[in-house]
Amino acid sequence: MTAAGVTGETRGQVPGAGYVSAMSSAAAAHRPVRLVIIDDHQMVLDGLQAMLRPYRDQVEVVGESSDARAAAQLVAELEPDAVLLDVRLRGTSGLDLCTEILSRLPGCKVVFLTVYDDEQYLFQALRVGAAGFLLKRIRGGELVDHLSRICEGEVLIDPALAGRVALSAARLRSGEFWPGAHLGLTHRESEVLALQVAGLTNRAIAAKLVVSEETVKTHSRGVYRKLGVSDRAGAVAAALREGVFR
Repeated sequence: MTAAGVTGETRGQVPGAGYVSAMSSAAAAHRPVRLVIIDDHQMVLDGLQAMLRPYRDQVEVVGESSDARAAAQLVAELEPDAVLLDVRLRGTSGLDLCTEILSRLPGCKVVFLTVYDDEQYLFQALRVGAAGFLLKRIRGGELVDHLSRICEGEVLIDPALAGRVALSAARLRSGEFWPGAHLGLTHRESEVLALQVAGLTNRAIAAKLVVSEETVKTHSRGVYRKLGVSDRAGAVAAALREGVFR
């Protein structure tokens, strides 16, 4: 394979013509996992590249992107076996990006690699089709092993979270988390929705939560998607109908 041109903050290799057909079935069974890495911090991208370099016979990094908006197109072009991405990215949600990637490339294994040791993010990741949820303190050899197993069909959760999953699932069903958690809303999305129900404007919500209006809009889009509505009025109606804020 030859390296493709680099555009903006996205780099990758495009598979050559006849890439699959040129391989024997035995070689295909033992070829490295073809991986794309997505993270909005270049330092993380560089660190993961360095971490995986000694294992290039098992994992081949074929592309990377620090621009989440261009990442889905990169993945569609490269058709990797797996994608590593964070649950939170600048300008978008890693959860939304996972959904987009899988809509374009259903056979790809999307694996979240994050610092957020949070059961709610885990449940949301699994809900949108992720094949793994790992924490960034993982070692290189462990990451390579996990990626290989995931590409063989396993769904893997970081051991630090796995032991809490059953308890968290029960709490999620019982509504012990914040309002709307059972619908997949994050804590901040729940806060935004509550203020929308109270009739506050985006500017007022931003002031209340000490965030930008753009951040409020981003959280609102997440709320609309998860509630299956297209606008604020629909979200408020759904919240009242579902009894989110009792």
